[in-house]
Amino acid sequence: MDITKEQVLEALKNVEDPDLKKDLVTLGMIKDLEVEGKNVSFTVVLTTPACPMKELIHKACVNSILHFIDEEATVNVKMTSDVTSSNGNGPLLPKVKNIIGVASGKGGVGKSTVASNLALALVKLGASVGLVDADIYGPSQTIMFDVMDAKPISKEINGVNKMIPIESFGVKLLSIGFFVDTSQALVWRGPMASKAVVQMFQEADWGELDYMIIDLPPGTGDIHLSLVGAVPLNGVVIVSTPQFVALADAKKGVGMFQLPSINVPVLGIVENMAYFSPPDEPEKRYYIFGKDGAKKLAEELEVPLLGEIPLVQSICESGDLGRPAVLQENTPQAIAYMEMARKVAQQVSIQNAKVPLVKVAEIKW
Repeated sequence: MDITKEQVLEALKNVEDPDLKKDLVTLGMIKDLEVEGKNVSFTVVLTTPACPMKELIHKACVNSILHFIDEEATVNVKMTSDVTSSNGNGPLLPKVKNIIGVASGKGGVGKSTVASNLALALVKLGASVGLVDADIYGPSQTIMFDVMDAKPISKEINGVNKMIPIESFGVKLLSIGFFVDTSQALVWRGPMASKAVVQMFQEADWGELDYMIIDLPPGTGDIHLSLVGAVPLNGVVIVSTPQFVALADAKKGVGMFQLPSINVPVLGIVENMAYFSPPDEPEKRYYIFGKDGAKKLAEELEVPLLGEIPLVQSICESGDLGRPAVLQENTPQAIAYMEMARKVAQQVSIQNAKVPLVKVAEIKW
């Protein structure tokens, strides 16, 4: 007996998106369904190309057809994605679907390194990505992407001059480092620095992006407040190292974004320099700065642990050379960054399902 489309859709109601907790049919994720005899083909449209559950969902779809309809069916499932968004497509960044801040409670924990590798990992997973270096007093993304000598050009778009971001390794990038002498100290008061950051959003043509990553300054201050008051953040990633002092500051950073007047979702915590593995003994792990510090903090704050990045000399070297470590295929550090990126994208999709519209913070102090 031939299989019908109705049978297929009924069977696929048994396949649940593990993150969104609803079945694929209800979520509208089944497209282009075709049935001919016992041959079944359809497309599953995921909420992100970085979905960590892609293979699990694919297998579940095939098994549901074989189990609930016909074990002799031939099932062809195409996996694609359409990145979800809840930023409301406001006037400032109308074509940017998701905006993610990368922050830290203190300097020196590798926040900028995590931001650069997160951006590039998402590109490698198939997303369109932009990166704003908002670390105004210590911009480093121009170094990490090997574009120190680049200068963004200005182009007239709809009668308005707009900066065109520099592209490197598929990531669109703007940094204050393009406009100032990075060998000199930048001595700006808070309002000047905040205005310069906001201009990188207001006066640039970012085009269509699935994700915009913002490398925020360390700590909490004027720039953070100006940013959340100007840009609808879908969430923020907090970077820490395992030491108690770093974790204490990370906790303060989480607290700032969770203030009622700011209310930016904390997507989770990334533990950088989590452990050291000797190159000749990669199976061994030495917890130089302590063990499970960020894991325990994540549990305490009830937010996800997004990744544990190893302490590897080549991460520093690759950043200095302008080739982020995630490009080092099949190395522990590259694998860790790719896993982190998948978890970040996963949390963004979960937040988008929870919150239909992200707005800028209304700060009155």
